[in-house]
Amino acid sequence: MAIITIVTDFGTEDYFAGTIKGVMLSRNPRAVLVDITHTIPPHDILAGAFTLGAFYPYFPPGSIHLAVVDPGVGSDRRPLVVEAGGHLFVGPDNGLFSIIFDRDPAARVRHTTNSEYFLPARSSTFHGRDIFAPVCAALSLGVVPERFGPIVTDPVRFEFTQVEVAPDGTMLGSIIHVDHFGNCITNFAWDQIRERSRGRTLSLQVRELVIDRLLTHYGEASGQPLEPFLIPGSAGFLEISFWCSSAARQLNVAAGEPIRLLVR
Repeated sequence: MAIITIVTDFGTEDYFAGTIKGVMLSRNPRAVLVDITHTIPPHDILAGAFTLGAFYPYFPPGSIHLAVVDPGVGSDRRPLVVEAGGHLFVGPDNGLFSIIFDRDPAARVRHTTNSEYFLPARSSTFHGRDIFAPVCAALSLGVVPERFGPIVTDPVRFEFTQVEVAPDGTMLGSIIHVDHFGNCITNFAWDQIRERSRGRTLSLQVRELVIDRLLTHYGEASGQPLEPFLIPGSAGFLEISFWCSSAARQLNVAAGEPIRLLVR
């Protein structure tokens, strides 16, 4: 039984999320469908890319991941099938798979052109139902990626996990995601920062505020609940947090906010 995970910005009020599951189950009733979330902010490709990168490594090899955050639906943006890290990914060519490409430079990316696997009647506004869902179903039935279309070498990708280093050694980055609790996830990968900061002090600046308190778990902050702190997050990035409060609200920041990190 194949596992198909689903990430979308469809919400839960309309018929969209249920419909794509109906398409996949109609073609493969034995597929195991796992809803990751349907509440990615509408059209927020970066949030979709972050979420996809955060969860997929914890699924078994061979899992299929359907990601649909697609403001360009109906345009000439390409539908893709991506093979990377032992997983398969299906969705639009708009940057959603940027973290996947960062982690696996050998990823094979295909432009999905074989309409044999699409629904017969296709809408220009719902490719999640008419193209991506049936392609996922076909993959779950053992159709090999080569059947869907040619290799492409220029998929759209954002470099939002790349960090610029200033001449003085300051690392220039940004907040790439705000989670449900208001924690602000930066694009500073903790594995890299940990190596650079052994025995040294971290200092992160967001707007005019400098944060130099690095904690290992949230409970350490209970004695100073009104002070922000840094913490290595579960997705592998450095995060800005408050004790039992929203860092995004307290600091009045959002995804895209530039930040600076100094290790001294």
